[in-house]
Amino acid sequence: MNTNLLLNKQFIVKEDFRIQSDTPGIELLVRNKRLASSESFSAERTILIVHGATYPIESLFDVELDGFTFLDFLASHGYDVYAVNVRGYGGSTHPPEMEQPADHNPPLVRTETAVRDFGTAVDFILNRKKISKINVFGMSWGGTVAAAYTSMHNNKVNKLTLVAPQWISSEPIPLDPGGQLGAYRFVPTNQMKVRWLSAAPEHKRDNLLPDGWFEKWSEATLASDPTSKMRTPLSIQATNGPIQDVREYWGAGKKFYEPKDIKVPVLLVHAEWDIDVPIELAKEIFSEITGAPYRRWVEIGEGTHMVMLEKNRLQVFQAVQQFLDEEYSPAR
Repeated sequence: MNTNLLLNKQFIVKEDFRIQSDTPGIELLVRNKRLASSESFSAERTILIVHGATYPIESLFDVELDGFTFLDFLASHGYDVYAVNVRGYGGSTHPPEMEQPADHNPPLVRTETAVRDFGTAVDFILNRKKISKINVFGMSWGGTVAAAYTSMHNNKVNKLTLVAPQWISSEPIPLDPGGQLGAYRFVPTNQMKVRWLSAAPEHKRDNLLPDGWFEKWSEATLASDPTSKMRTPLSIQATNGPIQDVREYWGAGKKFYEPKDIKVPVLLVHAEWDIDVPIELAKEIFSEITGAPYRRWVEIGEGTHMVMLEKNRLQVFQAVQQFLDEEYSPAR
């Protein structure tokens, strides 16, 4: 581990907020991490992060591996780091339909709803910190959420980072299992490891996840859902709205948003063995981000869709840090 990070992590402050969404009774968990020595941050040093279609922020960005998390890493390097769970995920309110049988309701938490929740979190931070812009970050489905928000609110965004963002595909999309979709699905964590490692070449699978990392991740994932231990095998609930949108947009040749409407600098990070977002899809979206002042592609070798939790995760972290650290003054 980086020595400076080890020293700084001792002074990282963690604070959780529950903020009101635009729907009565639905609150959103917003987690903040920052250095205790810093109280004032510029727009350029402030970032909001959103998760993907299955796992919440606690599972993707705040699992302590090798002594620190992604949120810790950014906070240790002087950023005011926020992460939000949209409704139905992790510590945010789960819609009441998630307590009913899945087949009693249509797929919950469509992407449009997630974009609204993300916008609520952006406005909360802007108002709290008295700044006019913020950096935004999204992974996978969260990339759609963050990019769609940016395309509509460039005036509130400084820079946009996308890790393995969704895009139109003529091939089956792994997120969609097929068949009838209910309001939500159960995702057993004990079945995830085989699928996770299967994306890598067979001779590379043994060292993709350092010893104990999967177990730590699984424990944190289950802990993010208070109902996880009520089922056998242990599993988390995940909403099916993102899958419905795969069927109506990405799997049907239809864009959810226009990349050309993004007018801020963009970093796109992709991993070599990502079968959820193959490199051809990442290239397509990158080529369509034509309105950005500049855009950058970073390809991580020997990584899957879950590269941010694997042995090469620091390459992602450092690429994001470098992108954010660079000075950028938008034309007036």
